Amino acid sequence: MTPRRKRMLEDMQLRNLSPETQRAYVHYIYGLARYYHSSPEHLSLEEIREYQLYLINVRRYSPESVNAFVSAAKFLYNATLETPWPEGALPRARVPQKLPVVLSPAETEEFFQHVCTIRYRAALMTAYGAGLRVSEVVRLRVGDIDSSRMLIRIRQGKGKKDRYAMLSPRLLTVLRCWWHSRMTPAGHKPSPEDWLFPGFSRGSHMNTESLQTACGEAARLAGIGKRVTVHTLRHSFATHMLEGGTDIRIIQALLGHASIQTTTRYVAVSPNTIARASSPLDRIGGPRKTTKTRR
Repeated sequence: MTPRRKRMLEDMQLRNLSPETQRAYVHYIYGLARYYHSSPEHLSLEEIREYQLYLINVRRYSPESVNAFVSAAKFLYNATLETPWPEGALPRARVPQKLPVVLSPAETEEFFQHVCTIRYRAALMTAYGAGLRVSEVVRLRVGDIDSSRMLIRIRQGKGKKDRYAMLSPRLLTVLRCWWHSRMTPAGHKPSPEDWLFPGFSRGSHMNTESLQTACGEAARLAGIGKRVTVHTLRHSFATHMLEGGTDIRIIQALLGHASIQTTTRYVAVSPNTIARASSPLDRIGGPRKTTKTRR
């Protein structure tokens, strides 16, 4: 490991960046160094700009991936190399705003009927029933399920923030079935700090990739033509809550969104919410009556 790479890793640790972010930043900076066959500290801003254009025009990177490279480069040069850049250097790509894929309630019910095992069914129902991200589902511990208050504690979700999610009675029943299936013949119960959904390797939690695979397979077996991921279940949770009349600020808190603008996009994918709204045309009355002029 080079001294600069070691220093960058230390700088990211000092700022408490997530392991996923650290791996992504190292990946993008390694690509930059390999492209020029030179240490990034010897590259000019113009060369980095040319590499950004290479990612867009030749490698066909998505706007999100290009912006991730920009974040990695700015961190390296501003934080680790202490080389301040002028305002507007390496502009970020504009990300197209796309509506999230959402399952209908009927599709959701059909989906769960085709999940292969109780292990994956319980995990996927937790994603839908509480509106959790896939990383939040697999990292739940047994003690995070608070049945007395009907809450699920989310430890260090996105943005390193704790929050509470809802625990529905039906989800609690599913989790209790999963709990009993894990008990040994001697009646040994998992401890509060055990993973709620343990992995196949001792001491590890369920793998996110295996849960995504089970999700896609269930959608295929259910005959759902949409591309369904675990995050689709989270989108569906938010949309169905909104259609059920739940205040959007409550949905924002349940999802852990920092901005209400992120939550309002679910209004656009909720046909029931749109259908309930009235057009201003309907509030201005009918055609005006022609008044006869007296002579």
